[in-house]
Amino acid sequence: MTQIAPALRPSPARAADKAMRRSASLWVYTALIGQMAFALYVAAFYGGAALGGRFEDWNEVLVGGYRPGGTVGNVVLGVHLLLAVVITLAGPVQLLPWLRKRAAGLHRWNGRIYMVAAIVISLAGLYAVWTRGTAGGVAMRVGVSLNGLLIIASAALAWRAALGRRFDVHRRWALRLFLLVSGVWFFRIGLMLWILIHQAPVGIGKDFDGPFVRFLAFGCYLIPLAVLELYLRAGDQKGAAMRWTTAGLLLILTLCTAVGIFGAFMGMWLPHFAA
Repeated sequence: MTQIAPALRPSPARAADKAMRRSASLWVYTALIGQMAFALYVAAFYGGAALGGRFEDWNEVLVGGYRPGGTVGNVVLGVHLLLAVVITLAGPVQLLPWLRKRAAGLHRWNGRIYMVAAIVISLAGLYAVWTRGTAGGVAMRVGVSLNGLLIIASAALAWRAALGRRFDVHRRWALRLFLLVSGVWFFRIGLMLWILIHQAPVGIGKDFDGPFVRFLAFGCYLIPLAVLELYLRAGDQKGAAMRWTTAGLLLILTLCTAVGIFGAFMGMWLPHFAA
């Protein structure tokens, strides 16, 4: 037994890989809670206002929102908001490994709906940003536009890889797509995390165009993408050091995500539930 027992111990690389995957799973489930809360907020506030015929209420939180007589723009905005609920609910479901194994058909159809919705919502967002405007000025417009274009490209590449049955490539592009689509959500929790840390709107600016807002207009999706690339690269490495480092980083980011979700829920979403 003394000769067999050491062989049963996991290698350092395997232990590091297990830690990294568990850290990633913890972040996914944390994000799942936050995205469900965001989807409920969008459905309750925007959907409730629409059902009650109070479209002007959208303008409480949207710059360049509902405009009386602007039929085309209003319809595009409505489609954008409706699909925001669909895509926020469908996205995290795709990340659940047990769903891929036990309900492959559901995973495929949910993925198709997700990718189509991602493309449509991006086109609608691009139209709204450049015809209705947005808070944050030019930096925000450019940041949102780049995000939209990257979403469309990632969806196309993920779909192409799936059709070619290159499932490892498909998985990587699908993960990138999920993070890019979540840019709007990352922006909100990142903003609230920043404010909670500083206990003040440092770098926000009176017109919501301060240096931190300009940074976050791009960082809300480029930073998550960079972390994902680190995770994928660490998974490709044979050594343990990079995997342990990534596992630690993911735990820190999970904590930051949880705090940001709490801040966004209490400061942005809950007041509109109660209204």
